[in-house]
Amino acid sequence: MLFDFLASRISKDLAIDLGTANTLIFVRGKGIVLNEPSMLAIRKRDRRTSEIWIGEEAKKMMGRVPGSIEVFRPLSEGVIANFEMASLMLKFFIQKVHKRKALVRPRVIISVPSGVTPVERRAVRDSTLSAGAHEVFVVEEAMAAAMGAGLPITEPTSNMIVDIGGGTTEVAIISLTGVVYSSSTKIAGDKLDSDILNYVRKNYSILIGAATAEQIKIMIGRAYVDDEVEEIDVKGRDLVDGIPKTITLTSGEITHAIMDSVNAIVDSIKLALEQCPPELAADIIDSGIVLTGGGALLRNLDRRIRREIGVPVVVPDNPLTTVVRGAGMMLDDLELLREVTSA
Repeated sequence: MLFDFLASRISKDLAIDLGTANTLIFVRGKGIVLNEPSMLAIRKRDRRTSEIWIGEEAKKMMGRVPGSIEVFRPLSEGVIANFEMASLMLKFFIQKVHKRKALVRPRVIISVPSGVTPVERRAVRDSTLSAGAHEVFVVEEAMAAAMGAGLPITEPTSNMIVDIGGGTTEVAIISLTGVVYSSSTKIAGDKLDSDILNYVRKNYSILIGAATAEQIKIMIGRAYVDDEVEEIDVKGRDLVDGIPKTITLTSGEITHAIMDSVNAIVDSIKLALEQCPPELAADIIDSGIVLTGGGALLRNLDRRIRREIGVPVVVPDNPLTTVVRGAGMMLDDLELLREVTSA
């Protein structure tokens, strides 16, 4: 007990956005100090782990490793898929933030999708404790995102947040520090990348990697077709003769490729509004919908939602960091933290 007390006193409290695609860490008093891919690469010799690469180094190796190296993504669709790898990754990131290995026992706030099961929530907490945390608070991503976006979550008015991450899209209506409605769908950034990969394979018989598909999405992806047409040259492997080949894709093609997934995201927002009490729906008409997460950066998505639903849509500055900033703000308000967390 004394060791835990002393260790927690000399360490900095942390807020962690443990995402499928990226892990972000906020240190109390310093702000965001880490933003790295949620990935590991491990080389094994004689059934023993001999080398480990984590974060950015591991992502650079994706699709380029020999058979002796295996690349892991410990999270899938917003939840921990590999407990051991997730704990190892979290431990590395926490130690990197603290710049030392001894007596690192911080208090940690960590975010999870609203749709996680009690077992999955426990896995997140246990992985964080295993990584060296002294105390763990688990908060819903939507609540943290709402706070990070500056929404008045403690007031008796409704606020609608749509957080589009790598593995899940979170839709939530919040009032008086409580979640009135929430839904979590596994159609998000990774699904859009998969749509693009499958489109190129089906229509061009070219195999591209997930990293290339993500880059295509970022460069020319759109939520609906507009007057501006952009092109991108893409390199991949021809599935017919097996040799490398370069093709040119247009923004219109990519819009078509991801359209079903974009429609599903928009439909999840419509469903939330249909389930919302009339008084709270009236608030949302005035305050609008706030888009956060990496998916909020998809071009024309805010316009598409505004056009179909008829309410204002706001994308805050740095939507990629909204969740971790909101969780970081809770480090300074333990009373609010205990209200919004589940034991």
